[in-house]
Amino acid sequence: MRYYCPKCDEWCEYDSDNYGDYWFQSDNHAGIEDQTIIDEWETIPTPPPPELKSVVIAPETSALLILDMETSICNNPRCLASISKINDLLTIVRREGMLIVYSLTHTGYPADIIRQIAPTPDDPIVRSNVDKFYKTNLNKILQEDGIKTVIITGYAANGAVLHTATSASFRGYNVIIPVDCMSARDPFAELYTSWHMLNSPGTRNRAILTKVSLINF
Repeated sequence: MRYYCPKCDEWCEYDSDNYGDYWFQSDNHAGIEDQTIIDEWETIPTPPPPELKSVVIAPETSALLILDMETSICNNPRCLASISKINDLLTIVRREGMLIVYSLTHTGYPADIIRQIAPTPDDPIVRSNVDKFYKTNLNKILQEDGIKTVIITGYAANGAVLHTATSASFRGYNVIIPVDCMSARDPFAELYTSWHMLNSPGTRNRAILTKVSLINF
């Protein structure tokens, strides 16, 4: 591996396996000083796909979050394809009597939520930016219902899903993300969100990736 050595003021090779804590100068470091991750972009391998886990939900301490599923933004094939999966999960969750919380963008209204998965008059709705805990009463809603686990669905994977899931993890909630219930216009955004949740120091100990068919009650 290559690192900048503060002792010799040079870019050097570092091999701890064969040389212990030993720096040795490389002769082929021309131009390395100016390289960034952007220069390496096409050479970075994609991590292997994560394993989706079976999960058992405790309805009395779990909540389903349906984020920003508004007709004005859920208008691309990937988001539209996720509606039926969210509806399948929503149907089961309602049967189990679980708490369901919806979110809107700053410009959205309850009537904008896609009809197939629309809220009932009793379902709380919060409105915020990509982090649905930010300047809302979402945490209060969850705490008052004794919620410990949130199942997070919606649009966009790299927006409301990613940031709300991260914020939930910071607050001590267990986070379950059914990957077939999140979407983004760009598939890479869904891939990145999946990787981030399982690898970021802030989320990796509290996040599980699954799909609707692997969720049990």
